[in-house]
Amino acid sequence: MTTYWLEHGWVGERVEDGVVVDLVPPDAPGPVPVDEELGNGATAPGPVPPGHILAVRTGVATPPAGAVRLPGLTLPGLANAHSHAFHRALRATAQVGSGTFWTWRETMYRFAAALTPDSYHALARAVYAEMALAGITAVGEFHYLHHQPDGRPYDNPNAMGEALIAAAADAGVRLTLLDTAYLSSGFGAEPDRHQRRFSDTTAEEWAARADRLRGDSHTLIGAAVHSVRAVPAEQLATVAEFARRRGAPLHVHLSEQRAENEACLAATGRTPAQLLADHGVLGPGTTGVHNTHLTDEDISLIGTSSTGTCMCPTTERDLADGIGPAPRLQRAGSPLSLGSDSHAVIDLFEEARALELNERLRSRTRGHWTAAALLRAATADGHAALGRPEAGTLAPGAPGDLTTLALDTVRTAGAPPLLGAETAVFAAGAADVRHVLVGGRVIVRDGRHVTLPETGRALAEAVAAVQGGGRAAAR
Repeated sequence: MTTYWLEHGWVGERVEDGVVVDLVPPDAPGPVPVDEELGNGATAPGPVPPGHILAVRTGVATPPAGAVRLPGLTLPGLANAHSHAFHRALRATAQVGSGTFWTWRETMYRFAAALTPDSYHALARAVYAEMALAGITAVGEFHYLHHQPDGRPYDNPNAMGEALIAAAADAGVRLTLLDTAYLSSGFGAEPDRHQRRFSDTTAEEWAARADRLRGDSHTLIGAAVHSVRAVPAEQLATVAEFARRRGAPLHVHLSEQRAENEACLAATGRTPAQLLADHGVLGPGTTGVHNTHLTDEDISLIGTSSTGTCMCPTTERDLADGIGPAPRLQRAGSPLSLGSDSHAVIDLFEEARALELNERLRSRTRGHWTAAALLRAATADGHAALGRPEAGTLAPGAPGDLTTLALDTVRTAGAPPLLGAETAVFAAGAADVRHVLVGGRVIVRDGRHVTLPETGRALAEAVAAVQGGGRAAAR
């Protein structure tokens, strides 16, 4: 057993002082039986697997002998529910000039064309290490770069997906690989030259390839519909059935742009949400990403079907997408999660903060969510959206995924520890993360990634390689 003493811990959606967390070591030979309570805390109801929490005790004023001290506020590991790892190469570059989502997309396509399995592995490994440094312990990768730039499959048809799986393992974070069906460039249109590498031609061919992917102790295989414009209506059910058959999470970009809504109405007479509902895509295993431009009926369909909503505020504001109706969606029954999407920044505290502050600007009122509710979106509800409902909590039986924030930086100092949740959401940032554990294994210590200590250099080299290839592709 490995014991950690948390100066302050977010337990049961409140800050507790002096929290002892007993973990089954990640290299333990097998599950540890639970015979009795340890001290005055709760223990797990049955044998606890390696890398999971065995017991949690609160109100322990001094560290027990041999315990590892974690000063500051320790949270469950954060969940980044929506990522496009290769978009990290666009940071700053995409801020030159003006334009729209659609002009930004042309720059994105240029970089997408430059990636190989090796360069994608190098970039994603560094991006996932950046996420770890920001306290993120699990990521949902919305993956559609499947084939060679001309559309021909690699000798290993899942070379690109397996590069992402290896990258996450190298960085130490959990991965839900949301293998994405992307079959057309618009309603009734073939993929354009940029999109050939995305397409498996049909949903049946997509499913046959995706079915060959294998998860492991750190990796889940999920599914995604890129958007209603990218998967023909008559093939949506194939993707939904694939996810249901595997018990896998299903994600979909939904109503991110008004132009998509208008095209969908013109082609089908339905809004995107209505079209997805017609073909069995919505439901409690599904998460709509963005959910920005919705009708009242759309909100009702999403909420009553318990379809989740992943908001990505820093990307939505960067691309001038708009502010989605998150409060109405949640009231209708849609659980909220958060994602860094295009990685304009990688900071789940900023995503949580922006969700509330964007709504304040839109409504000119304050207090739409408590800090605890916003942390829940960044932790438990995010993990659930990624197919890990047992994660995102400091509780016996949960994975040993912990993120510790310093409470003595220039951003976080001054407030009483009791207001640690408010400090985390409304003041802290990724730079305040000090320690991160995944499955009981330390991946960030004292603000430095353990296996990729020169993360900045790795990012610079990987991004330079992709940008160089992107410039060559443009010529």
